[in-house]
Amino acid sequence: MKTKIKEYRAKHNMTQLELAKAVGVRRETISFLEKGEYNPSLKLATKIARLFQVSIEELFFFEDSELD
Repeated sequence: MKTKIKEYRAKHNMTQLELAKAVGVRRETISFLEKGEYNPSLKLATKIARLFQVSIEELFFFEDSELD
C-alpha cells in the first residue's frame, strides 16, 4: 500500500510526532506507515484522512501491480 501521509504532513507543517499525538498512535507507527511497512486499520486511516480533510482513497492507495 502506498500513502501520501508525508506529503500532507509537509503541507500542514506537521511532524511525525505531532501527527501521531493527534491520531493517538506512536511516532513509529507514522514512520512505518510512511515507509509502507504497516497497513493502518480502517479506524486509523479514517482519523488521519479526517485530520487532513481528504478521503481515505486520496491518502492511501495501491499500485495496480500490488493488486495482482
